[in-house]
Amino acid sequence: MAKQIVRLYVLGYTPIAQRAIENLKLLCQQPEFSTVYDTEVINLLDQPSLAEEEKILATPVLIKKLPEPMRRIIGDLSDRERVLVGLDIFTKDSDIRE
Repeated sequence: MAKQIVRLYVLGYTPIAQRAIENLKLLCQQPEFSTVYDTEVINLLDQPSLAEEEKILATPVLIKKLPEPMRRIIGDLSDRERVLVGLDIFTKDSDIRE
């Protein structure tokens, strides 16, 4: 299987950023997600040049780097269905377990 990478970009550890990190951790515990993707959390306060390189205008933002096409999901990742559909793990018609 091709390498699959998602990166969560945050700007400091605000309550919304912390919620996004926690929601990403919860998603990674799902069998359909955890064995498929390598995940990374990047604080843009530590690496500000990445904001320009990645053309990040809002945070938190989850970016699926590989496989292409690249996808972006802005927000705290609390809408699990939207995140899974956005990452092409499930389509809207798929059975998403709670």
